[in-house]
Amino acid sequence: MSKVVDFKCKEVINICDARRLGCVTDVDIDYCTGNVNAIVVPGVGRNFFSCFKPCSDIVIPWENIRKIGEEVILVEI
Repeated sequence: MSKVVDFKCKEVINICDARRLGCVTDVDIDYCTGNVNAIVVPGVGRNFFSCFKPCSDIVIPWENIRKIGEEVILVEI
């Protein structure tokens, strides 16, 4: 069983194109059931200097997560 804080240090990789999406920045949890609904990674071009520009984060539904390893999370989006 993983803790939510364990997700935040993992890098997310899309298995469709082997692209690194970044590290998990947030986790969407259903507090009634305790299930994870989705993970969130920063949008494209998001860095310190772009923090004032509108940029949508990438929300990855739990159904699109294929494998959770010790250092990475593999997703299919």
